[in-house]
Amino acid sequence: MKSFTLQLIDAKATYDLRHRILRPHQSIEACYYPADFEEHNFHLGAFAGNRLVSVSSYFRENHPEVEGNLQYRLRGMATDTDFRNQGAGFALLEKAEEILREKEVDTWWCNARVTAADYYLKFGMTQVGGIYEIKPIGMHKRMYKNLTY
Repeated sequence: MKSFTLQLIDAKATYDLRHRILRPHQSIEACYYPADFEEHNFHLGAFAGNRLVSVSSYFRENHPEVEGNLQYRLRGMATDTDFRNQGAGFALLEKAEEILREKEVDTWWCNARVTAADYYLKFGMTQVGGIYEIKPIGMHKRMYKNLTY
């Protein structure tokens, strides 16, 4: 596993990876999330040297199928294809959990692409509900992790 530098980043810094990895067949504007600049939300980046290689964004948002009074939603997690399977994504998730625990968050959740669901299971997340489609992105599973043990 490589060593990455993790830090909070501006939402705008996430757009290139969101676009290239998650939504390459859509416009770059499809990668701008309405809540990107709201006060309580945050974005993390993993750097290999000066190169931003993985990003994730966290939004204060509750989902009715997920338990917990204070919830955050993970969106836009993307890792450059040259840096996959090297630990950048897991490192971002671990750092995010540190921040979420400091914020006294009960639960965090995401809409995981079916192809990425096993990745989140390895991180200790649980699926709730069935498989559903988010157009035009594809099939998803809702995953969550409780932080109040």
